[in-house]
Amino acid sequence: MIQWQRDHLLSIVSAVTSAVDPYRLLTERLALESPEDVLTFDGNPVFAGDNQSVELKSIGKILVVGGGKAAAGFAAGLEHLLGSSRLKKHNVHGLVSVPEGCGIPLEHIEVRETRPHKHNLPTEAVVQATHAMLEQLRNLTKDDLAFVLITGGSSALIEVPRADIPLHSLALLTQSLSNSGVDIKTLNDVRCLTSQVKAGGLAMACTAGKLIVLVLSDVLNDSLPVIGSGPCMPRIHRLATINKKLFDLKISKRDRAIVAQAERALKEEASVVPCSATNFGNWITPQGCHVTHLTLGTNSLAVDAAATTATALGYKIVSATSNAHSDSANTVGLRLAASLNTMVTTGETTNRPLCLLEGGEATVNVPIGHGQGGRNQHTVVAAANDILMNQQKAWPTRAILASFGTDGEDGPTSSAGGFVDTDVAKSLARHPNKISEAIKRCNSYELLKSAGGLIETGPTGTNVADVRIVLTNPKSD
Repeated sequence: MIQWQRDHLLSIVSAVTSAVDPYRLLTERLALESPEDVLTFDGNPVFAGDNQSVELKSIGKILVVGGGKAAAGFAAGLEHLLGSSRLKKHNVHGLVSVPEGCGIPLEHIEVRETRPHKHNLPTEAVVQATHAMLEQLRNLTKDDLAFVLITGGSSALIEVPRADIPLHSLALLTQSLSNSGVDIKTLNDVRCLTSQVKAGGLAMACTAGKLIVLVLSDVLNDSLPVIGSGPCMPRIHRLATINKKLFDLKISKRDRAIVAQAERALKEEASVVPCSATNFGNWITPQGCHVTHLTLGTNSLAVDAAATTATALGYKIVSATSNAHSDSANTVGLRLAASLNTMVTTGETTNRPLCLLEGGEATVNVPIGHGQGGRNQHTVVAAANDILMNQQKAWPTRAILASFGTDGEDGPTSSAGGFVDTDVAKSLARHPNKISEAIKRCNSYELLKSAGGLIETGPTGTNVADVRIVLTNPKSD
């Protein structure tokens, strides 16, 4: 085992999760400037409607609602930013919905754990919490201010089904689409169609004069309508596009009936607000609420932090990008394996440690009778399979390839992702049939666990999609 290289990997993983810590992002990027308590973002005043800056001195109550894996950190950051006197003066209150393990006790904002760990689907507790949020939003006045916290994972943590669709049926539809390997945009289009609160539904309930949406993006192009399925973005539904994609996927009659039921309900609603191509999240709801979106953290920020740490460790960065395309985990694994081979050759010529970094979110087509694993674990096993089995090569010495979810969850497992180095590769190579079986059945977890190739972080309280890391070093430090 080359322990120092594993230590380097863990240092980079730690730097990534630290850089996108929601509490840190909020307290570093938002501030209140005297004497009017003007809210600023990166030193610039925040505007909400008619070029009016947000001045807390003219604000009544402040409500905080939202959801996602980083929502508790954002809420804690807001309480710190406001301070005890403002918390009392503005009667700060609210509710955020988070997964099990992401809850923290706060004085004024309730943090409610509403879904189990490793279960990325809405639950009855999620629906109950969302109803409570809607009620709170409807009880505000024009002098009040609402904050909505939208972070990675919020699609499953803020939900009220449309048209009395049973929650169980909606969960089955979501699971079916996820297992089919559908891209996140199509999945969120369907989520928006079948939900009362997505695609602007949450903002439409707000009766405050101003609503500020704080966003931590787990979407690679940082598209506001896609992050959390756009609960505070103007509604736009692409019914023809959705139907074509679902037809191509050949979804079941049961799932198609759910979509049709939601379509009928949507057409009966009169609250569809057009969204222009130039809309960046600043708009006015029919109730007159001025909505402003602020994106505090992204996958690119995570990749940049990884690059900074890798450079400090002595690596030359050959590439550091956020890949906006949702390639399959098999495709990503093959690409990373090819990059690793190239880096090994280049490193031997230049005698330089090299590092490749890539943000992304791969897709996996999950078969019936599948095993246990996640897209990151699948990615590294696919890379190992290409080098060890397809190319019939030994794993390069002092080379490590990893992929992990910044939220600490990779599929329905307790691991954030996986890695392959010389020792892990030797263990995998002893069981070639298990490698191919793991890829076919999406069963990478047990294989990597037995080989010692899992990345374990526990819930990180953040989520900006995945980061992939390739490190090579011709030197035997």
